[in-house]
Amino acid sequence: MRPIWKGAISFGLVNIPITLYPATRRDELRFQFLRKRDLSPINNKRVAEVDGKEVAWGDIVRGYQYEKGKFVVLSDDDFSRVDVEATQTVDIQEFVEVDDINPMLFSKPYYMEPVKSGTKAYALLRDVLSGTNKVGIAKVVIKTREHLAAVKAQGDALVLELMHFADEIIPSGDLHVPGEIKIAKKESDMAKQLVASMTGKWDPKKYKDDYKEALIEVIDKKVAAGGKKVAAPKKSKGVKPTNVIDLVAVLQKSIQQHGSSKKKTVTQPKARRKAA
Repeated sequence: MRPIWKGAISFGLVNIPITLYPATRRDELRFQFLRKRDLSPINNKRVAEVDGKEVAWGDIVRGYQYEKGKFVVLSDDDFSRVDVEATQTVDIQEFVEVDDINPMLFSKPYYMEPVKSGTKAYALLRDVLSGTNKVGIAKVVIKTREHLAAVKAQGDALVLELMHFADEIIPSGDLHVPGEIKIAKKESDMAKQLVASMTGKWDPKKYKDDYKEALIEVIDKKVAAGGKKVAAPKKSKGVKPTNVIDLVAVLQKSIQQHGSSKKKTVTQPKARRKAA
């Protein structure tokens, strides 16, 4: 794993040297546009909207559109005037209860690995955060941009999770969502029963990217067939949406389905389960 940043965690007079590593990856298949007749790769060109002519890098400036069709140009000097100082420090400004933070504010996590001289202070901060259910709210500059971030305890590690600023979250006020609606007790009880019948222990490894796996299967078959057309993989039959008329009947049917599937799993002989 390549480090993306080196610096230190700072709170009060405590300074913990750390190295930052990515904690997630987006494993997407990458495709390239090709010319159909000879599969020649297509390159992107920078062209002006007004006349379609290609523009050299040296003739490109950055502009902000303040009205439709009207721009103000910003130079490198303009950007340097407001550039934040890259202090290489995760500067914790306060500690807050993690449950008080809207989960939508969290954006992207990174692992923080301590430099050898900071292992004791690192462990101390990790254990205190874990034991108090708190996170440190910090400001950090990564790649010339200032970010809001949270320092969290995650198992044996400390994680730096970049956050959205409050004004980056789009309010839900424009959505047509129901307010308080009177729900019959029978409907409520049956809904709770259905949730209970579908409740399991969280295991992220149970879930996989079915679309990606099916796409890889098609690609492998086409490579093996020399690029010729191949049969598409069979699609799984999903549940068709229906207009809910009798909510109680739908809930009852759902409970019966999930109840019977759990019953089959429980009554299945041990030998057969092991063989499967």
